[in-house]
Amino acid sequence: MNSASPDPTDGTVSDVTPDLSAFRQTFRRHAAGVAIVTALRPDGSPVGFTATSLASLAAVPPLATFNMALSASSWPAIAETDRVVIHTLGVRNKAAAEKLAGDNARRFEGEHWYPGPYGLPVIKDTTAWMVGRIIERFTVHNSAVVVVQIERGELGAEDEPLLYHERRYHRPTALD
Repeated sequence: MNSASPDPTDGTVSDVTPDLSAFRQTFRRHAAGVAIVTALRPDGSPVGFTATSLASLAAVPPLATFNMALSASSWPAIAETDRVVIHTLGVRNKAAAEKLAGDNARRFEGEHWYPGPYGLPVIKDTTAWMVGRIIERFTVHNSAVVVVQIERGELGAEDEPLLYHERRYHRPTALD
């Protein structure tokens, strides 16, 4: 059957304007773990950002993903580099999360990081960090999904996970 307009039940309707405020509010209400991703620019200077999109993709081989906007100040470095460090954060790392989400020029001012494997910036005192090789970058509209194969890492001291919800940092509360 050849129809002049798409069937709204088949998922092909492209002229539907989504309720962007509902979309934004939905994801503000969705709590997410907080991570920091760091790398090196081609000139060797550190770059990094706070992310809430970190996810495990596979255990064998160990793969992780994160998403970022192509307009992000860190994107040019992530687009060009081979390796990144992914840090998971605990409640004690709130200041580091805020610093890496703040002014790009000041993200690596201070004593909160050190050069790690491959000279990559490692944030001090996180719950864990993993070095990985970027194996895929998928551009989707104005964003990218980055796939990283984990090569090595270290665990830090345990802590309650740092969560981001409703534009604020939180700690989890047990329900039992």
